[in-house]
Amino acid sequence: MLTKRDLLRSSAVIAVGAAIARPSLLMAQSYPGLVEAKDIAEEGFIYGLPLVMIYAVMQEFAVDRNSGQFKAPFNEISNEHHVATPDDTAVITPNSDTPYSILWLDLRTEPMVISVPMVEKDRYYSVQLIDGNTYNFGYIGTRTTGTEPSDYLVVGPDWKGKTPPGIKKVFQSTTPFTLALIRTQLFNPDDMPNVEKIQTGYKAQPLSGFLKLPAPPAAATIEFLPATTSGIKDNFFQYLDAALQFVPETPRDKEVRSKLARIGIGPGKTFEFKELSLEHKAEILVAMKQGNDKVDKWLASGNKNINGWNVGSFFGDEAFYNGDWVMRAGAAKGGLLGNDAVEAMYPYTRTDASGAPLDGSKHNYTLTFPADQLPPVNAFWSVTIYDGKSQLLVKNQINRYLINSPMLPRMKKNQDGSLTLYIQKDSPGADKQSNWLPAPDDKIYLVMRLYWPKTEAPSILPAGDGTWQPPGVKRAS
Repeated sequence: MLTKRDLLRSSAVIAVGAAIARPSLLMAQSYPGLVEAKDIAEEGFIYGLPLVMIYAVMQEFAVDRNSGQFKAPFNEISNEHHVATPDDTAVITPNSDTPYSILWLDLRTEPMVISVPMVEKDRYYSVQLIDGNTYNFGYIGTRTTGTEPSDYLVVGPDWKGKTPPGIKKVFQSTTPFTLALIRTQLFNPDDMPNVEKIQTGYKAQPLSGFLKLPAPPAAATIEFLPATTSGIKDNFFQYLDAALQFVPETPRDKEVRSKLARIGIGPGKTFEFKELSLEHKAEILVAMKQGNDKVDKWLASGNKNINGWNVGSFFGDEAFYNGDWVMRAGAAKGGLLGNDAVEAMYPYTRTDASGAPLDGSKHNYTLTFPADQLPPVNAFWSVTIYDGKSQLLVKNQINRYLINSPMLPRMKKNQDGSLTLYIQKDSPGADKQSNWLPAPDDKIYLVMRLYWPKTEAPSILPAGDGTWQPPGVKRAS
């Protein structure tokens, strides 16, 4: 089974890295020299990292029934009747606030209709549409379309039809395989039956079925390249080849894909790193390492540091990224499948307010929201704690992985009205346990989630320049 932790390790090329071209290509006059090939491979790694990551998620969720993370075949909804736990390892920094409903769409033959039920106005829900480029190309839900029952059409890149009767809105993907990620707010553990009732109202069906017309011929069966940990470690670009088969070229990526083609990378090709000369192997490994370093640098400094938290706008549609492959790779590596800023903001940190690394094995920490200065949201907010290395949830004695706003009635405020969270591996005591966020006995990664952030002051928007700022994490005395 491939986890995103393994994928990121392999992507960092600490051990062995990538493949790039058959030896015959090295003999061709048009093949670039070592330095130019290295530069192309570096850019190609940055461009391709999100594509390989989401391809691997598709493999685990919709293709490989033995992956340990399989949800449902294409065009069938899998409703999760629980929130994420340490057992969920397919996606890094998983959201543990909202039970997911997961729907991978195959749009090759015809569009798909997504139907949503009535949802009460005070309950947040969203259907995030993400394509194989990791672009968020549309939203259905409380913020964007309201809470009335409606039908929506999701179409592939080549669809040019008219909006059918009964369809409220059409969303067009840049790729034939796309993910509909549905989040339904859970108020408390006892609320799960209500969430399950809503989930049963989410429906997916082909357009022909919706219109009661004959179905078109089925699409050809695809032999997907199995996404194995060892395979990606040995041959990253082979997996980029596999992903690119299902990512049609666009004007924005035409240049980088043309460069990749010069060194033999593209859909329908196969690469063997072991067949390269020692010189080319060395150059490609350097390229991969340099590309990964650029992504990490963006993650560390590409956003505004506010009281130790990284605050920025990371996710969006094709126009949002506008060919900034480093930004797109950084967003995927920081938290694959994240939302647009207007849907959710994700301040994150690995350090306390002084800049020292967060480490649950060495220190206890506090996070205090001053009176009347809780995160300003229309929906809800949370603070989730992860292992600092894997960015996955960590088992703890009370099975608590976050503190969120629905928990406020059961939490204790300070005499001045402020709210303090206790972030440490051991219980702070019975009188403070309601405010305890259990930490791993190791490095810590914290992510704050602000769902449907308010736009009027105080607000975290615009990202990094808002009038509300997250307070710093402080080492307990």
